[in-house]
Amino acid sequence: MLGLQLIDWLVIIVYLAVITLIGVRAAKKVRSAASFFIGDRKFGKVMMSFFMFGSGTHSEQAVGVAAKTYHSGASGIWYQWLWLLVTPFFWVIAPFFRRMRAVTTGDYFEVRYGRSVSGLYAAMGIFQLLVAIGVMLKGSGALVEAVSGGAITSNLAIIVMTVIFVIYGVAGGLSAAIATNLIQGLLTVVLSFIILPFALNEVGGMSGLRESVSDPAMLSLVAPGEITFFFITIIAFNALVAWVAMPETMANCAAGKTEMEGRMGVTVGIFGKRVCTIAWMLTGLCAVTLYAAGELENVDLVYGQMARDLLPRIGPGLIGLFIASMLASVMSTCDSLMVVASGLFTENIYKRFLVLGKADKHYTFVGRIASVLIVLCSIYFAFNLRSVVQGLEIFWEISAVMGVAFWVGLFWRRATVAGAWAGSLANLGALIFTSKISFGNFVVWDFNANLAQKLPAFMLWDNELYLPWKMIIYLSIGFAVLIVVSLFTRRVAAENLDRLYACLRTPIGPDEPETEPFTLPAGVEPAPRKALVRHPDFEIPVPTLVGVVGFVAAWIGVALLIGTVYWIIG
Repeated sequence: MLGLQLIDWLVIIVYLAVITLIGVRAAKKVRSAASFFIGDRKFGKVMMSFFMFGSGTHSEQAVGVAAKTYHSGASGIWYQWLWLLVTPFFWVIAPFFRRMRAVTTGDYFEVRYGRSVSGLYAAMGIFQLLVAIGVMLKGSGALVEAVSGGAITSNLAIIVMTVIFVIYGVAGGLSAAIATNLIQGLLTVVLSFIILPFALNEVGGMSGLRESVSDPAMLSLVAPGEITFFFITIIAFNALVAWVAMPETMANCAAGKTEMEGRMGVTVGIFGKRVCTIAWMLTGLCAVTLYAAGELENVDLVYGQMARDLLPRIGPGLIGLFIASMLASVMSTCDSLMVVASGLFTENIYKRFLVLGKADKHYTFVGRIASVLIVLCSIYFAFNLRSVVQGLEIFWEISAVMGVAFWVGLFWRRATVAGAWAGSLANLGALIFTSKISFGNFVVWDFNANLAQKLPAFMLWDNELYLPWKMIIYLSIGFAVLIVVSLFTRRVAAENLDRLYACLRTPIGPDEPETEPFTLPAGVEPAPRKALVRHPDFEIPVPTLVGVVGFVAAWIGVALLIGTVYWIIG
């Protein structure tokens, strides 16, 4: 039965039936384009936390962390913990997204820089989400292939998963995504921890694991090799730049009733993900002991292979539960990203440039069609991706392209339309220049093959441009070009900037009605300007007590997590 027992199939079928039913029922709540793309902003702290956890935690991350840990040791945890050091900033920045009163992040770029930059962001955002969905499908397909012993191929698994989440995602939009994420979030926790106790038992517990790993560097969070403190610092900064421009960030922060729901949801949900990452890393360390070096040629199969080898010994149906949990983790994110990507296309490209003035039902229909087309492109990307780790690195790099314009425009009124275009394109150009661009076997450009050997040794790793230096190059160029060009080009109209910053400093009121993006409800007066820097060109607000307390508490949580991992592997 394709490498599985009957009871395993029954568990999987029950899960798929229940989750599809919940998602399709959510379609009844879709009354407008806003409810399809942003869920009518009616969700509380618990649902927002599970939404953030479910949409931000998926099986390809477990695959990537376990694979990198199997290859490089405990420091592989930073392939997902790169976000850990920027999590406290989520608490600070989340209210801004809710105060935008916007449906997509493209709305921010339109008000701040104009329609042309919004179109550029929408195109880049759709491509970024396409990559993200493709990476998730690639990792999940590898899991299913490994668990089934190759009876179910990775490509077949990708197609089946896609059909399921497209059915309820296209029907119910973001409401379906959030409704299903409550169940799928719980199953993601199961996926993260179901293998670990049995793997630790096989290696003799943590003490046996420490004794069996001969290289001390394999048990270090900061290894004297690829993943050094320098590596961690730079990819964390890149993550901070990228996070605000990730299209899904708007939904994660702004689908709640008020800005506090967004703050709590994004911070608590992400901390839950950090805990799961510990389990993925420990599972990868156990694989170092259980499988000899070179035994697993494809490291993407490590996580799934351990499930196949260990779970059937424990009890019937556990493989089915593992696969159902894996499906939950990837589908809970793919449906969210699919809806966000279709929102970007519909709201910021189709509605702005192609077809104007149609009825709301028309744009909802177009959003559903766009969802399907975007997912088809993601499947093509997944089929052509070499490995999950490679896909993760591509995602990090692409995500930061528009982040430069977002951050500078948020706090500096002098940033201009020409500056945003120049900085974003310079960032993208530097990224492309330092990469390998190929179509099948045809190589258009390969930086490492042509120029890497001319660089100083400290900028190289494994005879290629070291990833942190690549990030430094394209981020530095992006920021520098945006600032310089802005100083010599025409300012954005003062009325547009006043409208934007008035919304950003005005908190969301209780039961505030839905309005047009960056529009205060009737009768609501803008909050007074309280700037930290007394200069008319800078809009850096004075921190609030809630913001400071939450920021400090989040850093305490970061320290506790890192200390816990040091204690566990120490």
